[in-house]
Amino acid sequence: MAESLDEIDVRLLAELQVDADRTNVEMARLVGLSPAATLNRVRRLKSSGIVRQIAARVDPAVAGFPLQVYVSVTLSRSDPRTVRGFEDEVRALPQVVAADWVAGETDAILVVVAKDVAELKQVLLRLSLRGGQRLITSLRMEEIKPASPLPVVPT
Repeated sequence: MAESLDEIDVRLLAELQVDADRTNVEMARLVGLSPAATLNRVRRLKSSGIVRQIAARVDPAVAGFPLQVYVSVTLSRSDPRTVRGFEDEVRALPQVVAADWVAGETDAILVVVAKDVAELKQVLLRLSLRGGQRLITSLRMEEIKPASPLPVVPT
């Protein structure tokens, strides 16, 4: 169930999604509250789970990972042991920076970063050894649209 949000919550969420590195005093000024009230609101948004985390977005290429690949995975089996083993492997691989189970032609879509083709090959081998029967890779060429703020509205 969605958390109830008022106009100030929505403005805080919008500002946090644009730049969560601002000081509490700056955030308070932007939303028209006192710093104490702003801090309480942000804490409530975090404790409610609406704000899961505040983190920096690191550019993979600049950080030394020029290969960014989407991997569509079809598992060899869909039994609990295979699924659990595959999930464990995905979580253990630091090169897998995002992963989702999906409905459709494939079972999962992963975002993988690698320093070179040899590293990517090792990641794909480990995935195939843990239940990935069919791995289809798509090389990420260029970002069209960066991750955008959610279009949150008062509820």
